Amino acid sequence: MNKSILRSTFSLLNTDYVQLNKNWNYKNVTSTFYRLYFIEAGEGKLFNATDTIKLEAGYLYLVPSFTTCNYSCDHYLSQYYLSFSEESANGFSLFALNRKIFKIKATENDIDHFKRILQLNPNRGLNNSHNPNVYEKRRILKSFGERNELMRIAAYTETYGLLLLLLSRFLTSELFLMTDHSMIHSKIADAINYIQTHLQANITVAELARRANHNPDYFSRLFYENTGERPLTYLQSKRIERAQLLLTTTNMAFYEIATETGFENLSYFSRVFKNITGQTPGTYKKTAG
Repeated sequence: MNKSILRSTFSLLNTDYVQLNKNWNYKNVTSTFYRLYFIEAGEGKLFNATDTIKLEAGYLYLVPSFTTCNYSCDHYLSQYYLSFSEESANGFSLFALNRKIFKIKATENDIDHFKRILQLNPNRGLNNSHNPNVYEKRRILKSFGERNELMRIAAYTETYGLLLLLLSRFLTSELFLMTDHSMIHSKIADAINYIQTHLQANITVAELARRANHNPDYFSRLFYENTGERPLTYLQSKRIERAQLLLTTTNMAFYEIATETGFENLSYFSRVFKNITGQTPGTYKKTAG
């Protein structure tokens, strides 16, 4: 039994039914939360450096957290959407190895689930703007999450159950299975899990290689063959993802976040953060504030 999903808790941020036009055109969006769409009519496009997915009526689309994506609509698009956050005690993300855009054919049950979530959660839409630069602010995201605390327990529980049902549709898709842990060398899967759950520790490639009973050069090649990244590059990217999440969801000081994500000092943390995101932690936090 795969218990990965049992380690994560998913919380609704917002949901709505909207009709969009050519103004829905945003580039290089990398969110700390998930996006889930059901397209009712019209056409649009989701794309990034590795995927180009056509938005078309009758399909579900999932964009996992930290998946860079561009959004566009040339004429008209009507959709139901959900955005939700993920938390886990050990910091591991269910889609850690699946940072891509998913598309599957919707069923009648899927559509009913979307509509029921919307019914249970009225006035949870992005009423002011659909521009991520406007609504992806720490205080706004916090206010979205706080709405859950005001819900009746029955409505909250039903919403959570329906959200898991919709998410489960993508866990059985071929796209997920192609990059699931079962398709990755067991030693590399173990290393990835160790990295995700020990980001605050002083992890080295030599240490990861010892855990796998391989020499560092062979382990590094094996890691690259299975993930497309070198171990240190992967480690740094996951540390910065975690830092981005902490910057947008907490009031922790920069030095605390540096320590929490395994950087030996604030200067090194800031340098790596800027290399990966193109912004300093201060600029990122101000932009996300």
